[in-house]
Amino acid sequence: MYFVETLVWEGLGNRSYLAGGRTAAVAVDPPRDIDRVMAVAARRGVRITHVVETHLHNDYVTGGLGLARLTGARYLVPAGARVAFDRVPVTGGDTAELEDGLALRAVATPGHTPHHTSYVLEESGTPVAVFTGGSLLIGTVGRPDLVDPRLTVHLARAQHASAHRLAQLPDEAQVLPTHGFGSFCSSAQAEGESTTIGVEKARNAALVQDVDTFVAELLAHLDDVPAYYTHMSPANAAGATPVDLTEPQRADAAQIAERLAAGEWVVDLRNRIAFADGHVAGALNFELDGKLATYLAWLIPWGRPVTLLAESSGQIAAAQRELVRVGIDRPAAAATGAPEQWVSDPAALRSYPRADFAELAKASARGEELVVLDVRRASERAMGRIDRSVHIPLHELHHRLQEVPQGVVWVHCAGGMRAAIAASLLDAVGRQVVAVDDSFTAAHDVGLVLTG
Repeated sequence: MYFVETLVWEGLGNRSYLAGGRTAAVAVDPPRDIDRVMAVAARRGVRITHVVETHLHNDYVTGGLGLARLTGARYLVPAGARVAFDRVPVTGGDTAELEDGLALRAVATPGHTPHHTSYVLEESGTPVAVFTGGSLLIGTVGRPDLVDPRLTVHLARAQHASAHRLAQLPDEAQVLPTHGFGSFCSSAQAEGESTTIGVEKARNAALVQDVDTFVAELLAHLDDVPAYYTHMSPANAAGATPVDLTEPQRADAAQIAERLAAGEWVVDLRNRIAFADGHVAGALNFELDGKLATYLAWLIPWGRPVTLLAESSGQIAAAQRELVRVGIDRPAAAATGAPEQWVSDPAALRSYPRADFAELAKASARGEELVVLDVRRASERAMGRIDRSVHIPLHELHHRLQEVPQGVVWVHCAGGMRAAIAASLLDAVGRQVVAVDDSFTAAHDVGLVLTG
């Protein structure tokens, strides 16, 4: 009897898998911190005999090479992927036997990348599941625009054909994608937590629309691409080095001040409520429980040293795990405790107010001079916006701070997390801010004028 264990990586919106039988297992699209994959294998009492990649990933650094070297597993990588290390090149139709009665069969599924490959898990010759990577996702498909703009239309059409190739599998076969749970590698958010080929045949646009309609709608709804993606595929092609998750150098108040003065990024991992109540002047707020890796890697100038501040060593360790997955390997330093311990002079502490949309509406009605800054992406703003608001997407704000009009800045996003990051960026340069910590849907309910 086969098993499939799903490993969820919330911060990046991705999943990896460990699948196998009584003695052997395959790891699919593993993260860079491979110890968690190893722990699942140990609990199952199986040996990892194969590690497979569906493609060269654009949104995270894979742990596949390190895992294969550590376990002695065969490392299967699509033949079309140009890499600088030894691996087993895979093409559509290739089969790898895991153990007696359990095998993997490769299916060429170009679209997300030109070389993308899915893997069908077969038990006694019957397909029971398919690891689809960035091809057929839950209710959607992977983006075709992350490789080369010149290939986007071609890859979009290939994505449609690949979905139909996978649709030839039995209706009851599980569909197990890597992307679609918040990753920007997906063309849309996954519709649910699990699915099958039969379910996708009834609802997935790639399987219910003709190719021209599908391509037109897919290309019309592509969103912004995180800047750090530029660095991921090359890192994966070169072969990622092992991670170092040992505790970073400790920084005292004087060292934190020196790092800020040097232009380094000091990142406060506490929740946005605690940060607003009091923080080190110049520090930036990226919540550990938010999409830390995605947004920090997207915004930070690549290679800039980062110092982490948190309440506990456990939070620092959790942040390190998140960050190594996107190639931010070693924090320059770290400190734990409370803001009062991170400064030598209490005057170096700052705070700012938080509010909801009801309070924004009241302030507007009183005629207060204020600036409403919308940091959502353009695709979100197109669905509705607050009248006379200024729009600078969060991922552009660091380079466009001078464009924010003078006055008290009420900054909002769709739910509060990105507004908190933006508020900290503005606060760090001395602007007076109010962080709107509220769902944007509430703006409809409190009389704020919205225009399409």
